[in-house]
Amino acid sequence: MNPQTKPAETTQSDTPPLRLDLVAGLTAAAVVLPKAMAYATVAGLPVAVGLYTALIPMAIYALLGSSRVLSVSSTTTLAILAGTQLGLAVPDGDPAQLITAAATLTALVGVMLLLASVLRLGFVANFISTPVLTGFKAGIGLVIVLDQVPKLLGLHITKHGFFRDVLSLVQHLPDTSLLTLAVAAATLIVLLGMEKLWPHSPAPLVAVGGGIAAAWFFGLHAAGVSTVGLIPQGLPSLTLPDPALVEQLLPGALGIALMSFTETIAAGRAFVAGGDPPLNANRELIATGVANLGGALLGAMPAGGGTSQTAVVRAAGARTQKASLVTAAAAAATMLLLAPLLGLLPNATLAAVVIVYSVGLIQPMEFAAIRKVRTMEFRWAMIACLGVLIFGTLQGIVVAIIASLIGLASQTANPPVYVIGRKRGSDDVLRPVSPEHPDDETFPGLLILRPEGRLFFVNAQIVADRIKALIAEHQPRVLVLDLSRVPDIEYSALQMIVDGERRSSGEGGKLWLTGLNPGVLEIVRHSGLAERLGRERMLHNVHAAIEQFQAMQTAPGGTAPLATA
Repeated sequence: MNPQTKPAETTQSDTPPLRLDLVAGLTAAAVVLPKAMAYATVAGLPVAVGLYTALIPMAIYALLGSSRVLSVSSTTTLAILAGTQLGLAVPDGDPAQLITAAATLTALVGVMLLLASVLRLGFVANFISTPVLTGFKAGIGLVIVLDQVPKLLGLHITKHGFFRDVLSLVQHLPDTSLLTLAVAAATLIVLLGMEKLWPHSPAPLVAVGGGIAAAWFFGLHAAGVSTVGLIPQGLPSLTLPDPALVEQLLPGALGIALMSFTETIAAGRAFVAGGDPPLNANRELIATGVANLGGALLGAMPAGGGTSQTAVVRAAGARTQKASLVTAAAAAATMLLLAPLLGLLPNATLAAVVIVYSVGLIQPMEFAAIRKVRTMEFRWAMIACLGVLIFGTLQGIVVAIIASLIGLASQTANPPVYVIGRKRGSDDVLRPVSPEHPDDETFPGLLILRPEGRLFFVNAQIVADRIKALIAEHQPRVLVLDLSRVPDIEYSALQMIVDGERRSSGEGGKLWLTGLNPGVLEIVRHSGLAERLGRERMLHNVHAAIEQFQAMQTAPGGTAPLATA
């Protein structure tokens, strides 16, 4: 052990956990609260809604969740999804209607998460593959950045879709407010500089504080720089959902609930320490569901676990969810004491905060890494990304799930069927014949094929056609199907094996089966195929099949080539 690190470790272990949680909670508040306000603007809601989301859902999750450090409030993905749905529900942007619609949407998200917990649907979070999620988040990141750029420039454009919005932004560039741009540039310099020199620093707090100070000292609002405006002082009041909006908001709530749970599980798993209990997926559904329901009644927007804010909590030394309770208390104190000051905050400053902490969703290197490993999954990532940009964020979720399911179907529908050879000079090493091993030996008259994966109605005909083609190519006297890599055989696939055995027997050839797993063996026995083959054609493994075939060659007689039709 490095002696220089030992005192630090001892000091940390000697520090009372409550003090660590207190420091971590206040540190997280300096990062989370400004970002929560910024995310509220992404959703088209008053900045106070962001503070409500950092208060109610965060406190409820802290009491119910299974993660010791997960920080739950809004995220960039949830904010843009909520904003899209609220924009459809309240096209005129009336603030009062937006608050009601947001409460209804958040309540629906909570109900769906709780319903998913009752139905034990925690596994649904795995329905979006990592490459598809990479593409989806990249599309979300591009949409968020484009949505905030006009605020950096002091412009207003009518939204018609990503690509048309890009063209509209370019056309309006001559109308840029230089003073607004200067405020945005100064904020970006502070944020990027502090993040580079001091990772996990309270850079958002410094940027927001600097923006408020500049607005007050220089009178930026009077000079034409847009500011947040009046923020109601005090704790949130009761907000009841509107049943009339349920039908309209339900599809969007389903997508938001899926992303909330997916992000929560991903963030929670990413920050599980060695001594922490494992994450309980069903308990996470309950905790985030109740957190959203409670938040809805007090004016919060949809919430979920955030990776970046949890990273701050973990880096600050949090031990338990007391840190999140401290952050929630800081949100309450901000609403009670600092609301008038927050009204001076320039919108360009908030937009800069959103961009800096959303651009991380766009990971070009991750795309490159996926493409390096598998081109097909790179295509899925691109499809998911373009789905968001072309069809919109909520429809992009559907595109992402469909891309994942198509990818899964393409893999299961095209299982490999390998020709197996034996490493020359070794009786133990059996492997697929390939150009990498040109010296591997095969046996004239014996063809060993190894399909891999579950055989069922989707891929049965494809596997059968490949086997027929290989039989036609090699003309074996004996075909050995090594089923050691097949966990299950569905009736349609089994019937093709039965039919193939009957044809081959009629032509005087032989079909042997080896390496049957217990479940597959039971199915083969129930079908009557095991009785037809007998013990001499159902062998323990490929080694036994090779030995039996070689012994058969020394005996008189023999077998005819297998039929291919």
